[in-house]
Amino acid sequence: MRKIVFQMMTTLNGRLDDPGVWVSGIGESHYKEIDKQYAAFDTILVGQTTYDEMHEYWPGAETNEAESETTRSMARKMNSYKKYVISDAPEKQTLAWANAEHTLVHNDEELVNFVNQLKAQNGGNIHLSGGARLAQSIIRLGLVDEYHFFVYPTVSKGAAWFDQIEDKRDLELLSAQTYENGVVGLYYKPKS
Repeated sequence: MRKIVFQMMTTLNGRLDDPGVWVSGIGESHYKEIDKQYAAFDTILVGQTTYDEMHEYWPGAETNEAESETTRSMARKMNSYKKYVISDAPEKQTLAWANAEHTLVHNDEELVNFVNQLKAQNGGNIHLSGGARLAQSIIRLGLVDEYHFFVYPTVSKGAAWFDQIEDKRDLELLSAQTYENGVVGLYYKPKS
């Protein structure tokens, strides 16, 4: 069965919004690790706002000579992966980015059914990218199989990933890694 992997940059206090305020850059070793991990994915779940931001950047990055080889490698992956844009809009929209599908989900039950159907299909892991509302909903519903956090050495006031969790949820550490920019990669799975 495929896994839902929530992989995200965050602050020490778990901030999720407005990364332009607190991300101090992505070091090359950190970025290469992200690119390496993306090889396990073939599908991405995003909300509409995150889709718009990604679509604005990734299609052109693949052939942009000014970008690093790591960035172009990431762009090749992002452009080829299946992208489900989860929305509660009244009707489906046609999306311009290759392999992107507008998917209507109006309540928790529909979201659980959709994610479980995806997980049951053949293929690589599924990257839960965001936005915040989608990620928080999938986390709250207990659908995440692994958490990959890239924790920046800063604290910053803002919305946090786990604000919607009302009960205690224990995680098991799979591994940890440090990067030259002070970022720590923490890899967890829910405890059984």
